[in-house]
Amino acid sequence: MRVLVTGGAGYIGSVVTEELVAGGHEVVVYDDLSKGHRDAVIDEAAFVQGDLLDRDALFSTLRDNAIEAVVHMAARSLVGESVTEPAKYYETNVMGGLVLLDAMRAAGVGPIVFSSTAAVYGAPEKQPIEETAPVAPTNPYGETKLAFERALRWYDEAYGVRYVSLRYFNAAGATPRSGERHDPETHLIPLVLKVALGEIGEVTVFGDDYPTKDGTCVRDYIHVSDLARAHVLSLEMLARGGKSAIYNLGCGGDGYTVREVIDVAREVTGKEIPVKMGPRRAGDPAMLVASSARIASELGFRPAQQDLREIVASAWRWLSARRAQEASVVAA
Repeated sequence: MRVLVTGGAGYIGSVVTEELVAGGHEVVVYDDLSKGHRDAVIDEAAFVQGDLLDRDALFSTLRDNAIEAVVHMAARSLVGESVTEPAKYYETNVMGGLVLLDAMRAAGVGPIVFSSTAAVYGAPEKQPIEETAPVAPTNPYGETKLAFERALRWYDEAYGVRYVSLRYFNAAGATPRSGERHDPETHLIPLVLKVALGEIGEVTVFGDDYPTKDGTCVRDYIHVSDLARAHVLSLEMLARGGKSAIYNLGCGGDGYTVREVIDVAREVTGKEIPVKMGPRRAGDPAMLVASSARIASELGFRPAQQDLREIVASAWRWLSARRAQEASVVAA
């Protein structure tokens, strides 16, 4: 298939692009580079720099490249920022998504795989979370992702735009080529690894009074390669004529507390990682762990790298290699 990947210069998008190309698909990456990196896009994929709100540019890209399907990953995704700047999130995550759907309809393109989030569930009592759980986001990030999911449902009914929405929480780890490069960095694993490298003095833990086993938040971590594979499986299912669906993606266990992640990072790196306790962040649920039973049953998906140590180790290898490469360039 000829696939457009919006946000394909970002962390997850670049790995999805790798997985698509490895599966024999032709890929065009569409990204405004506001968060992504041009060098994250593999040479085998075409690249178009464009704004998600630019309907004409999207339409031209879809038409001129004879695109057959879309993986939509472009979004704003910082929970804290979404609470203080909700307008940005509605503009990009909702309006931008609708502009994309309009361009797809005009160009006669479908289906679409949407990168959603477990944040649409808010703070459900039952864990792990199943797709039948009530949706009640506790922050604008989750709310805007849910709004676009709901639009997809109605576009499917009215226009036949079939879709898969993948709800996951924390992508982590790295491939030999691609890892996390966010500015600012807010994700726990790359932050603790930067502390291990001495680039940051300490890592802040936001809240230690949650109703969890050690008082810190519990989260699901899924290796970015497994996540990318789920996107490709979903796309191929739709290409075979499959029906629209919503799937959760998780690690298949009970999740990990923030303290457990830090302890694993200490083991993997062999470094001491100083910790500073901070207040809770607005909109942060105590626990988010997603069940992957439905996608396992219907698409045969199972994470290949479930162990947290494997996930952290892959990120550490990538980050260490990148820093060594950067140092050699400076020295030259």
